[in-house]
Amino acid sequence: MKTPQDVLNFWLDEIGPKGWYAGGETLDAEVRDKFLTTWERAADGHLGLWLTCASETLAYIILTDQLTRNMFRNDAQAFSTDGLARAAAKLAINNDWDMRIDEPARQFFYLPLMHSENLTDQDRAVRLIHSRMPETGENNIDHAKAHREIIRRFGRFPYRNAALHRVSTQAEQDFMSNGGYGAILRKVQAEAA
Repeated sequence: MKTPQDVLNFWLDEIGPKGWYAGGETLDAEVRDKFLTTWERAADGHLGLWLTCASETLAYIILTDQLTRNMFRNDAQAFSTDGLARAAAKLAINNDWDMRIDEPARQFFYLPLMHSENLTDQDRAVRLIHSRMPETGENNIDHAKAHREIIRRFGRFPYRNAALHRVSTQAEQDFMSNGGYGAILRKVQAEAA
């Protein structure tokens, strides 16, 4: 099993900002190989001791929110520990632990809220990125607003429907056919310009 420091070293140092959102089968396979067993322990509720300080909670959030999206791309399991990540993020934010972590890594405390299909969480993600990421928040704020707009419009992320075996509405099908997330992001960016 990996340690919190192993998670942080891998994600923050080895992969780093340029690789965080790049994806790809090579990275996905590496993440599965290195962290699947540790993620399974988290999913089973055995990593509660990681939730006792800022850096270890950050590692827990990365494991349960970010690395799952690599390990299980296009599968329902990619979202299966979102609730754990969201609870850990809220705990950390309420204790101001997020403020003990330098930007841009601080964003990972807010991404579980951005990944939530709950509008209150979406509003909070936008506020936190805006108020607590003065140096690098501009890289994330448009994405946060785009996520929020999709939840406002549909109450869920339509691009998850296939993986989660949900039936898409006609409005969701139209959204996906007309550019999906990218179209919303471009609209948000145009409004901000």
